[in-house]
Amino acid sequence: MSAGATGVWGRAEQQDFRSRVRGCLLGGAIGDALGAAVGGLSLEEIRAAHGPDAVTDFVPAYGRRGAVTAVTQLSLFTVDGLIRAQVRRDTGAWHPPTDVYRAHRRWVATQHDWGPDERRKENGWLAQEEWLYARRAPTRECLTGFGDTTMGTLDLPKNPAARDSAALTRSAPFGLLVGWEPQLVLQLAVECAAQTHGHPTALLAAGALAVMVHGLARGETLDGSVQHALALLAERPGHVQVTDALQQALGSVRQGIPGPALIEALGDTDSAEEVLAVAVYCALVGEDVRHGLRLAVNHSGPSAATGALCGALLGTLHGETALPPAWLAELEGRPTLLELADDFAMEMTQGPALHGPSASAPGWLTRYPRG
Repeated sequence: MSAGATGVWGRAEQQDFRSRVRGCLLGGAIGDALGAAVGGLSLEEIRAAHGPDAVTDFVPAYGRRGAVTAVTQLSLFTVDGLIRAQVRRDTGAWHPPTDVYRAHRRWVATQHDWGPDERRKENGWLAQEEWLYARRAPTRECLTGFGDTTMGTLDLPKNPAARDSAALTRSAPFGLLVGWEPQLVLQLAVECAAQTHGHPTALLAAGALAVMVHGLARGETLDGSVQHALALLAERPGHVQVTDALQQALGSVRQGIPGPALIEALGDTDSAEEVLAVAVYCALVGEDVRHGLRLAVNHSGPSAATGALCGALLGTLHGETALPPAWLAELEGRPTLLELADDFAMEMTQGPALHGPSASAPGWLTRYPRG
């Protein structure tokens, strides 16, 4: 896809991009919800609870089927921050990491407050969504990292030893910036990851995912997108653990029928590189979205995280129409996800018509204030 890079979008290009954005956000949320009830369980425990085929459909979590976790909540606020960055560019204040950090600060308020504060108009519409005001297993690193107004930097990151997957799992939306060069997408994802996770492996796993989604959103193959990410990782110090994990995932594709044994050989912990490797492997070998996601959640590792990443990759690759309708129908927050996805696609393809030096749409600036 070249339209985003040239700034000229035809109707077909706009429709394709919107489908991929929807696919990314909805697919990630479906994978998150599919694994939400079984995260932390061993494969044996999952089979004991759900039968020999393990999880094949949504099972209740947080009191309902299709419930999402903090993974999806944070991804939504990542998108909100990226839209706000584009809108605030009109003012001459162009620093996307700041806008994304402010958005994630709005998320952390949802973890402490009883509900939306309608008096705070600068929060925009997403922070007014009551269903987001629920604790869904947020990590300590995210709560502390976003808990104050001081931003981390690559030289002084928050939680410098943290290498779990919680920064990685909110980073797919960076890849939807199709008008950016991939190395800049990687850099933005890394800088935003440093707000909660300072370990080089956590940072570069987030950057690698963003580059993969970026390639898929531009119409590349998944294998090609992984290779592109590996090439950019090779230029970064501290990349070896992420590179080795991704190369092991690629090698596992040729090792036989996909299943839990091959998946768990890639890792069964919540370390960022293992979660990324499992998700990439399941996306590569999945016959379709349903098969890939079932593989991604039925193992002894962090099922919601691997499911969410696999869903984001497959959703971006195939677009929203490839997502199973029955899962979409039960997915928590689906109207919000769709609304935000379409707003992001409209901002990226038609932003100058919505806000700029000469004219602005007041409703848009109410939804995404410049403050």
